[in-house]
Amino acid sequence: MKLMIDATTGVPLTEQIVNSVRTWIGTREARPGAKLPSIRQLAADHGISRFPVIEAYDRLVSQGLLDSRQGSGFYVADSPLSGRAMRGWSDPSLAEDLSDHIIEQFHHPYGMLKLAGGFVPESWRDVDGLTAAIRHVSRHNVDSLIHYATPLGLPELRQHVLTRVRQVGINAELPQVLITNGASQAMDLVVRHLLKPGDTVFVEDPGYYNLFGLLRLHGVKLVGVPQTPDGPDPDAAEALLREHKPKLFFTNSILQNPTGSTLAPRVAFRLLELARKHDFRFVEDDIFSDFQTHFTDRLATLDQLEHVIYIGGFSKTVSAALRVGYIVASKPVIKALADVKVLTSVAGSYFAEAVTACLLERGAYRKYVDRLRLRTREVTADAVDTLADCGWEVFCEPAGGNFLWTRPQGIEDSRELLAIGERHGVKIAPGNFFRPGGETTPWVRVNSAYVSEDRALAFLREAGGKS
Repeated sequence: MKLMIDATTGVPLTEQIVNSVRTWIGTREARPGAKLPSIRQLAADHGISRFPVIEAYDRLVSQGLLDSRQGSGFYVADSPLSGRAMRGWSDPSLAEDLSDHIIEQFHHPYGMLKLAGGFVPESWRDVDGLTAAIRHVSRHNVDSLIHYATPLGLPELRQHVLTRVRQVGINAELPQVLITNGASQAMDLVVRHLLKPGDTVFVEDPGYYNLFGLLRLHGVKLVGVPQTPDGPDPDAAEALLREHKPKLFFTNSILQNPTGSTLAPRVAFRLLELARKHDFRFVEDDIFSDFQTHFTDRLATLDQLEHVIYIGGFSKTVSAALRVGYIVASKPVIKALADVKVLTSVAGSYFAEAVTACLLERGAYRKYVDRLRLRTREVTADAVDTLADCGWEVFCEPAGGNFLWTRPQGIEDSRELLAIGERHGVKIAPGNFFRPGGETTPWVRVNSAYVSEDRALAFLREAGGKS
């Protein structure tokens, strides 16, 4: 086991040890039951005190990554995941790595800079507007603190959602709108209602890793369609349709995660033609809609919900803590999804829905989003230039949002970048996490909001051969 420990980086030694051991386990050079160096030996090998080693090993045991055996030492723990959650991965241990990566996003551990993080920086959020809305709702809508929302969602919020989707050209009516507990629940409801074990779906490659895990959890077969700067490759999709009969095609059409690409109209028309010819539906995830400066046609705009289920939400902009999303679809689909929602969660959070409606009604959200669009566009443009200066290639330059899909020259597997990141106190997510079967790739997702930070620049320069 080789640890990357450098006392000059400013990252505490305990955190460096924890991250290095996690990386070692994550690259699967270690097997369950493998013995680690003793506390005394590791400290002596690196010329450091035993105390950070003791603390690091304790943390790793509490996280379930190591086993402590009295009088014997520390060992790599057995796999915490098994069975259906791991079934179907081309690399079974990817499910473990992916689960760890998702959990780490919420702990913000060890002082590491999360260069691949999926969140807007806290300092960019409209905390004042949010707290003002919370105070208003708390004072004037006491019921929201106590009771469930209605199963379809708060009527005022549904009306605001209806206004928003009409702005992008979707001609829906109020019975076609269902409020959900974030876009994640929206996806889960669709999967529960429309898919069964053994069904096939198309997904974007690369795409949203949490969706991949959800689908596999339900025993669904994933077929990846290559992503281009203009959206899913229609020629590749057509070729795959000769071999597969998907029930659904999941797509993140605007400012796609992780590439930042946006669906081009000509591609959208081709894809809809395929849906009509081969009898499948799209699930269009438009969670990043509010980051787009100028609205472009969505699949749902061109199709008017005949072959499209449209999903959006507010967690990426307002607050992840509120967990408010929505589904817009045909009336029969919304009725069926509302039934699934009632059976699985009864209803959503009346309070979260009321706060979101208040933000929309009082105009605070519109002003905040206008600022956010401008800021993300400027920062992302600067990040593209910075990455080029550091010797990195960018998949495409997004028209907003924070995601860039990028790679340094000279590597074939982005997992090689983990050790470089550790040396600089930078956490990245290997690009294989974003591929349907965990296939090896040199690409990684970068959040442009953090590219200009010193640790990020040092990492990018070394990995790009510019240090």
